[in-house]
Amino acid sequence: MKLTREEMDRRIDEHFRFEANDDVDGVLRTLAEDVEHDVVGSPLGPIHGREAARQFYLGLFADLSEGRVESQRRLYGEDFVIDDSIWQGRAIGRPFGIEGNGRPLAFRLLHVIEFADNGEIRRENAWIDVASIQRQLQQ
Repeated sequence: MKLTREEMDRRIDEHFRFEANDDVDGVLRTLAEDVEHDVVGSPLGPIHGREAARQFYLGLFADLSEGRVESQRRLYGEDFVIDDSIWQGRAIGRPFGIEGNGRPLAFRLLHVIEFADNGEIRRENAWIDVASIQRQLQQ
């Protein structure tokens, strides 16, 4: 069964809401058991499975808080969505190795999200504007 655009939007928005609330278990419920999670440029490289994703999100939520994602544009395929967004929140830890000191932060974020037939996210691929983060946090 293929998802409609509306179903894909609903599932992505749910995933982003869980992220905004630092709800690791909620995020993991949106992912397939064997999910491939790939933040391009991360020293971890692509990770596989919910438990590996759990560790990623625990680290992410320790570095960034009060996050919200505002989608600027979405492009749809048969079983995937490309989401071009702006992330806004606070850098409370050491995102990308830079001391955040609780400062406000905003950066562009591009996701390619592929869905399994049951609607779970089977692959989440993200590109983050690290240069913008560095500029803001190194001032």
